[in-house]
Amino acid sequence: MAAGDVLISEVGPRDGLQSITAIMPLAAKKAWITAEAAAGVREIEVGSFVPAKLLPQLADTAEVVAHAKTIPGLAVAVLVPNARGAEAAIQAGADKLTLPLSVSETHSLRNLRRTHAQVIEEAKAIAAMIAALPPDRRPHFEGSLSTAFGCTLEGPIPDSQIARLAEELMAAGCDEVGLSDTTGYADPAAVRRLIKLVWDAVGTSALTGIHLHNTRGLGLANALAALDAGLTTLDSSLGGLGGCPFAPGASGNIVTEDLAFMLEAMGVRTGIDLDALFAVRTILAEALPGEPLYGFVTAAGLPLGFTPTVHH
Repeated sequence: MAAGDVLISEVGPRDGLQSITAIMPLAAKKAWITAEAAAGVREIEVGSFVPAKLLPQLADTAEVVAHAKTIPGLAVAVLVPNARGAEAAIQAGADKLTLPLSVSETHSLRNLRRTHAQVIEEAKAIAAMIAALPPDRRPHFEGSLSTAFGCTLEGPIPDSQIARLAEELMAAGCDEVGLSDTTGYADPAAVRRLIKLVWDAVGTSALTGIHLHNTRGLGLANALAALDAGLTTLDSSLGGLGGCPFAPGASGNIVTEDLAFMLEAMGVRTGIDLDALFAVRTILAEALPGEPLYGFVTAAGLPLGFTPTVHH
């Protein structure tokens, strides 16, 4: 990975904002994304193309994408629940589309109101839509295996079901699949095991990233396990904003600032300027008064004499 050994993908403008009741003004969203990109974050999930009546917090996603596309070198990612959302995302010019497929069918019905078979059909429709575009305009298409580590509605999900759905997403035309700990049930051993399970099913090139929550305090431990196993993309949220409104008790993405510090302290290059990243929190604090922001390193400060990894 040219600009850094690990890609930190910021998901706060989507996963963070959809989980709180306050609606961040469009100008603040633009300022957040601009400042975080300037700090060296190279991929940001800026919103979701869902009906505004369901998630009014993300109603301006097309405008946010249009702004983010003006930032040089930034990969602009969005979440899409179906083919209609994907069509809007493609029109807006998003670089990456993520379609969530809950491996728990109960959660899939609650979250997307679709069975597994219906989500796979949506994936096929999206892949066909992308294939019809000129090659230089085709966004990257990821199918995310949500609730992969367990579901608050169903409990543990059989390995065979996870592997089968990974295979079906790839067969439907996804460029890759992602692992998502929607409910914060993962532990480091489970992370290593599920990565191997999915790699055995669809190949190592088809799974490079993971989306983790810190619900039970294991977020960074799980990120390290994923890194040690060989994944290269880690999702996180500035200030730890986020959760899933359709998974009870599933609070809190891992904190971008803490993740970036851990990696830099280990000598793993992220391409991120930590001081500049920490400063972005001010934009959130001002735009979302009273909303709690999390993170240990921003409270404690960088250690005396700390030297980040040299950025090339």
